[in-house]
Amino acid sequence: MATANDIRKGMAIIYNGDIAVVLDSQHRTPGNLRAFVQASIRSIRTGKSSDVRFSSTEKIEVVPMNTRRMDFSYKDGDDYVFSDPETYETVNLSTEIVGDAKNYLVENSSVTVTFVSDKAVEVELPSSVVLTVSDAPEGVRGDSANNVQKTVTLETGITVQAPLFIKTGEKIKVDTRTGKYMERA
Repeated sequence: MATANDIRKGMAIIYNGDIAVVLDSQHRTPGNLRAFVQASIRSIRTGKSSDVRFSSTEKIEVVPMNTRRMDFSYKDGDDYVFSDPETYETVNLSTEIVGDAKNYLVENSSVTVTFVSDKAVEVELPSSVVLTVSDAPEGVRGDSANNVQKTVTLETGITVQAPLFIKTGEKIKVDTRTGKYMERA
């Protein structure tokens, strides 16, 4: 058994008889009070998030997790369909589980899916992805005094700031953690 001080983002724990994934955790020690751990958790069964407070010495039961590399296949209504490249087994994930990763998903892109007791709980993207520019307005002549950027739209529908020389149809590398342009691909 672990203590509440051992809670980290991404862990799965048992809370009130239900398995929950830790979304965020902070160890706090207010002035003259006892230390505690403030955590945001999401229930696997209900999908609801909540903020909870644990005493720093409270015992927490950690649930083992496993990760698998999967490929994004297609979007089916509100669900995203992923397939295992080795077994060709498919998994449908809701928009809540996919989260902000949906902004960077294109067909056949590889992601890491985390499972807790055979239920998908998180989708993790690589640190950068290559996307095609679907719309890039022309740069205005004389706008090149300093590092001037323009807003371009990518194939997934998101917009990023990119240099003036980027044209429609080019492939660019985007950082998935910050959502910023990195370089041409």
